[in-house]
Amino acid sequence: MNIIRPIAATIIGLFLGLLVTFFAGENPLNVFLIFATSGFGSTYDFGMTLTYSMPLILTGLSVSMAFKSGLFNIGAEGQLTMGALAAATAGALFTSVPAFIAPIFAGICAALAGGIWGGIAGYLKAKRGAHEVITTIMLNFIAAGIASYVTVYLLKDPNTQNPQTIPISPNYKLETFAFFDSAPVSSALFLSVIVAILVWIFLYRTPLGYEIRAVGSNESAASTACISISKTQILNMFIAGSLAGLVGVGEVLSRAECFKLDFSPGYGFTGIAVAFLARGNPIAIIFSGFLFGALQKGASDLEIFTHNVTSDLSLVLQALIILAVSADGLWEKILSGKKVKL
Repeated sequence: MNIIRPIAATIIGLFLGLLVTFFAGENPLNVFLIFATSGFGSTYDFGMTLTYSMPLILTGLSVSMAFKSGLFNIGAEGQLTMGALAAATAGALFTSVPAFIAPIFAGICAALAGGIWGGIAGYLKAKRGAHEVITTIMLNFIAAGIASYVTVYLLKDPNTQNPQTIPISPNYKLETFAFFDSAPVSSALFLSVIVAILVWIFLYRTPLGYEIRAVGSNESAASTACISISKTQILNMFIAGSLAGLVGVGEVLSRAECFKLDFSPGYGFTGIAVAFLARGNPIAIIFSGFLFGALQKGASDLEIFTHNVTSDLSLVLQALIILAVSADGLWEKILSGKKVKL
């Protein structure tokens, strides 16, 4: 039933979203075909769907990890910004790192930068009682400011007017797969999937993962069992930030080959929806992230092939899917055959 509900909610959300296009003056079937063709019509289109899915899987994991200890991570956007900036900085400054370890080095830098940014919020929560929603939102703006300063004043690419850093060294570049034509799909795709599997193993097969889940389930009981609440929260936010920071590996090493301001179309915030649809299950986040990646890619052609619908329809579909998933009480009554009172 835990599997059926999100699937049913997704179908209902998509149906309602397409129904909205009917009232907007478009043929819902035509809109659906545009979505399908744009997302899966060619190897390039499918590659771009995977490209959009990779960061959503990682940010979904970040949000889910924080939530396991009872924290709400709204700061994945800032954490991935710091991670991408760290990866670009490493690739631009440490050019002598051998090619066989350079991407790993950049990935470690990205994870550490994102982890530190998440750990700050965890520390403020555990030691000062500051609510993580407020601190992570504030840290998003601070990260944006730091990224702007570094990009414009410290590592500005002199060969372009665009706000971006100097290109990374060729040693750091991840080769893209020729199968997807020119779509920037690289081994970073496997990174996101492998990380999701490792997160599941960590949470459900290790003592530390159990402690994190125990703190999220009942702080009083966890404290009685001699589990340090503050230590667990700080560590968990560090891990959550590291997961978001890994977005920089795919975005910098295989896609942009530098850091570009505003490169993220809101991956950190969409990751909240990804985690929510998957109900926090790391394995399910792989499929949830792929769905939202397909919605994002599929909506990109709506403005070209329709008259009354824009790419913002993907946001409407995401919202309707989340609303359908969140109606737990309604689903239970429907499945149990009880009369639903409106």
